[in-house]
Amino acid sequence: MKTSARCLPNVWPKKLEFHHASRIGLTMRANYKLHRLFVEASLQERARVPLDKAQSNYVLNVLRMADGSDLLVFNGRHGEWRAKLHKTGKKTAELVCGSLERQQPDAPTLIFCFAPLKAGRLDYMVQKAVEMGAGFLQPVLTEFTHNHRLNMDKMRSWVVEAAEQCGVLAVPECLEPIKLLHLVSAWDEGRALIFCDEDHQTHNPLHLLEQLRNKELAMLIGPEGGFSDEERAMLRAKEFVTPIPLGPRILRADTSAVAALAVVQASIGDWV
Repeated sequence: MKTSARCLPNVWPKKLEFHHASRIGLTMRANYKLHRLFVEASLQERARVPLDKAQSNYVLNVLRMADGSDLLVFNGRHGEWRAKLHKTGKKTAELVCGSLERQQPDAPTLIFCFAPLKAGRLDYMVQKAVEMGAGFLQPVLTEFTHNHRLNMDKMRSWVVEAAEQCGVLAVPECLEPIKLLHLVSAWDEGRALIFCDEDHQTHNPLHLLEQLRNKELAMLIGPEGGFSDEERAMLRAKEFVTPIPLGPRILRADTSAVAALAVVQASIGDWV
């Protein structure tokens, strides 16, 4: 599957206005009664979308869908379409787009920066970041990062799988790994970087987050071993960085990601 991966400092997302469902006349709630499939092709009424070998095998042999079955298709650009499955051979199939079911929303602008975790934990964290509304996934290499050989194609597949399963239309972009020092040096200081600091002296992050309301946001989660003292001092010295605690308990890195995303989205993010 085609992968789009770039390095963050060159692709700062601009603030976007979310188009509310009542203004576009289409529901924004996902239809979980139908299977959803992500494709790269352009989508429009009557468009014919050939499925690749893996996708054809999935719908024909795994899902055992019959010719003429309905499913939902999206590409992260043109909304979600109801389509019909048509067999083009014993092992091949295509989709024919019918009606537009959901309009494409503006992409989330939240940047989720994270130290790649060990295998078996990283896929969980990536999938949860997609579910929780991250717009960009930025791997960050820190002093205690265990996984320096990140498979970007595999990470992209986790993103797509999560989007398919959870009704996500604005598929997050996967950015190339970058060292923490380089990330901070190239930072757009108009964007607040929320630094999840396990050594923070307080337990409640809400009053700290309230100061960031109406700002463009990014979040930084460290590796299993946490940040080094030098990295922590460097981050705390930057005016655009806001260190926050995640409560009185010690959390695993993947759990910290879910907790941090939840508290940010609920207090100053797109859940508000």
